[in-house]
Amino acid sequence: MCDYSLHAVANRPAEVADRLVSTRFPSTTTKGFASFDDPNVAVCLRPGTEIAFEENVRVDGWVFRRNVNDRLARFRQIELGQYHNHHDALEFSNGRIVLVTDLRPGQKAIVLQLPVSQAIQKNKTTAPAATPRVARTTP
Repeated sequence: MCDYSLHAVANRPAEVADRLVSTRFPSTTTKGFASFDDPNVAVCLRPGTEIAFEENVRVDGWVFRRNVNDRLARFRQIELGQYHNHHDALEFSNGRIVLVTDLRPGQKAIVLQLPVSQAIQKNKTTAPAATPRVARTTP
């Protein structure tokens, strides 16, 4: 997903092994991820997507930049009931949650894993069970 403020930006869904960079998109008030190959197109992550940054992540604050002290994160959305808030966030393996729009621009990451889609899970649970083999004995 891409945050509401990126709906006016050309975008595409993330794929495994995509090389991303955190960026500020022109004509928006937010930051997001773009591909190395096409920095003007937002790369949208689905909840559950796992990414790894090249270095410990830095976050822009009101006054100071902060270090998250972690590189591995899972994308999620927060505060969905708050329509005018940013929802796109990263939950790091150390437990910290950071809004994507707070990331310092220029940080590089790679998509490690996409979430399992509900369609695939549904197919696995509705597949017919294998018929058990019955051993036959002669009387």
